[in-house]
Amino acid sequence: MLEIVTSTPGVFEVGTVLNIKDAKDAVKGGAKFLMSPTMVKGIMDDIEDEFLYIPGVMTPTEILTAYEAGAEIVKVYPVSALGGIKYISALKKPFPHISMVASQGITIDSIGDYIRQGASSVVLSDAIFNKEFMDQRNFDGIFRLSKLAASQAMEALEWKQQSSLTESCHR
Repeated sequence: MLEIVTSTPGVFEVGTVLNIKDAKDAVKGGAKFLMSPTMVKGIMDDIEDEFLYIPGVMTPTEILTAYEAGAEIVKVYPVSALGGIKYISALKKPFPHISMVASQGITIDSIGDYIRQGASSVVLSDAIFNKEFMDQRNFDGIFRLSKLAASQAMEALEWKQQSSLTESCHR
């Protein structure tokens, strides 16, 4: 998803979509991908082909159910309450073929660990849009946090690519 956001100017996502009406409104408003804290069946069934829909999942059963319903990627939520990095690592063992977004309670400093343990991307809304900066309307601070987060993510993705290359050379 970092690639979608950084390589496509003007792309935006709508999160916490809880019903099909909100999903349709978001798409009409120009959203290119939507996220939910749960799997909203109507979105998967009715309008998922028009955009990327990332349903929220918590358990292995929910992951497989969303994948079998057509989800290309799932949002593991609330990941920090479920064990954080260790939980993502454990989930990737039976589901290496399913892309996962780690969401909730993630810090900028932990981006690399999540990516190295198998997350395809992370949600950083609380880490970037921290309450103090928002209250102060400190948009420069938010911008700096965004740049730091993007840098951390790029480093982790580069490490992941190098690891994959090294691994394939040793086979």
